Amino acid sequence: MAKKATKVDREYMSKVAELGCIICSDFLGIPDSPASIHHIRSGQGLGQRASHKDILPLCHQHHQGGGLGVAIHAGQKTWEEKYATESELLNRVKERL
Repeated sequence: MAKKATKVDREYMSKVAELGCIICSDFLGIPDSPASIHHIRSGQGLGQRASHKDILPLCHQHHQGGGLGVAIHAGQKTWEEKYATESELLNRVKERL
C-alpha cells in the first residue's frame, strides 16, 4: 500500500507539476503544458509505488491518455525508447528544481 503523502510531499509534488510536462517541453518544444504527477516504476516491485520524491510531470497524453508510444502507461518500453528512461527524466526534473 502506498504511503500517504505528507504536507511536504504534496508541496514537492505541486512544484514538480508546475514545471509542466517534461516530454512536451524537452522533446516537442511545447513549454508549460499542464502536467499531473507520475510516480516512476523503475526499480519498484510489482504493485509498488515509488517515493513521492521520485515523480515526473506528465500531461494527460504522455501519462495515460495517448496510445502506444505516446503514453507511458500504454507501453513503457516503447515510450522509453522514443523519449528517455524514467531515471533519465527524473534527473532532468531534479536539475530544474
